[in-house]
Amino acid sequence: MGIGGFERRLENLVEGVFARVFRSGVRPVELGRRMAREMDIRRSVDVRGRTVVPNHFTVSVSPEDAEAFEGIRTQLESELADAARAHARDERYVFPGPVAVAVVRDDGLRVGEFRIDAQLLAGPGGVGAGTIVLPDGTRFPLDDEPVRLGRLPDCEIVLQDAKVSRHHAEIRPRGDEFVLVDLGSTNGTKVNGLRVADHVLSDGDVLGFGDIQLRFEAS
Repeated sequence: MGIGGFERRLENLVEGVFARVFRSGVRPVELGRRMAREMDIRRSVDVRGRTVVPNHFTVSVSPEDAEAFEGIRTQLESELADAARAHARDERYVFPGPVAVAVVRDDGLRVGEFRIDAQLLAGPGGVGAGTIVLPDGTRFPLDDEPVRLGRLPDCEIVLQDAKVSRHHAEIRPRGDEFVLVDLGSTNGTKVNGLRVADHVLSDGDVLGFGDIQLRFEAS
């Protein structure tokens, strides 16, 4: 979809909320447009032939704009990050680590002015970007520690389903990838509808545990 698709997505996500609280100065779609441009301009190709782009964005705005954004700052940061992930999927980009956006105040900027610092930051332990999207839309970021999924409360991701085993499966970092490993569950673990013992996760994979489905996002 390119930058145009990025802008349309951001307008749908943000502009409704934004328009109710702030009608002057910098607009979220302008921030999104600049973020997309930074990703496109600063892309590079790694040794595996993948196109890698910045994943850490610091958005500096004027004191007045920072104050106006305050009521929706957390939501704005989250939705800008989601739009960046979607742009990366559209363009087949990959991130070197988790995506983060921070909107900060800069006393040297005037109303309507902003600056974006885009950086490539590797994930903890050198692992790449990875997120598990739960059924309610909540995002569980992956890092250099294994994540256990199951019915017991000591699991990092608790799955309340009678068909899910107490300790059902585990997601383990391996290099800059993540591997889903079944832990001998009673009803098995599925990826995109197929039962697996272990599976290297790819962006968009649907993970099945009993009647619960989660989604893996690598971008």
